[in-house]
Parts: sequence; C-alpha cells; structure tokens
Amino acid sequence: MLAIRPFESGDEAAVIALWRRCELVQPQNDPAKDIARKARVRPDLFRVGVADGRIVGTVMIGYEGHRGWINYLAVCPDRRKQGFGRRLMDEAERLLRAEGCPKINLQVRTSNREVLAFYKAIGFLQDDVVSLGRRLEHDDKTA
Repeated sequence: MLAIRPFESGDEAAVIALWRRCELVQPQNDPAKDIARKARVRPDLFRVGVADGRIVGTVMIGYEGHRGWINYLAVCPDRRKQGFGRRLMDEAERLLRAEGCPKINLQVRTSNREVLAFYKAIGFLQDDVVSLGRRLEHDDKTA
C-alpha cells in the first residue's frame, strides 16, 4: 500500500537517492538545490509516496495560475507496475484541480519510451510544441 504525504525536510537524502536510481538527475540539475527552490515556492505541492516505511515515489507539482507542471515524478524501479505512479499523478491532479488549474504540462526526454508509454496510458497526449529552455542559474559545478 502507498501512503502519499507532503515532503518533509528529513526526506531529502532518500528523495535524492530515489531520483538518482530513477535516472532523473542530470549534470545541469543539482537535486538538493531543486528541493530548496521548491521549499521556497509552494512546498505544499511536493509529495512523497511511502510504502513499507520507505520513500518509493515522488511528485513535484507546480502551478502559477495558468498551467500545472509535473516534475520529478519517480517510482522506485522495484515498485513499478503496482499503480504507484498513477496514484501519485491522481494526487497531483487532485491538488491542481483544487487550485482551479485547467491543464497540466510536463516534459519527458524523447529517449524515455517507458515513461512516455506510462503517460499515454493515463490519458496524456503529445502537444505539437517545441520545448525551449534557458538556464538562469547553472547548478553544474563545471559550467
């Protein structure tokens, strides 16, 4: 069984370890800085999933009044195919609906076919857009 609750500061090491195991951490993103940033902006929209006393899932939710965003959706590889990802997304959607959010956006690397299939299976469609980005702060210590 999965219990979903708000992120707590004592969860940081377990969350980062999970993100690394799920290959969500990239050189240009410092996960500790990402958590600290979220702690400053709507920390109530950061959830962890706990099963058997350990963190096995996360979802970081964003909302600025126009679109909802999903970041760091992660489920421990040995706990996949048990509905945990769907439960975390259901919680994210519940929270966003309560805010009056009309649409959710998210980004997935094109090479991550398993995750693309997951989102398609739960009703997400690929938008005909190009994702653009520009770093305002470089987390990578070599940059």
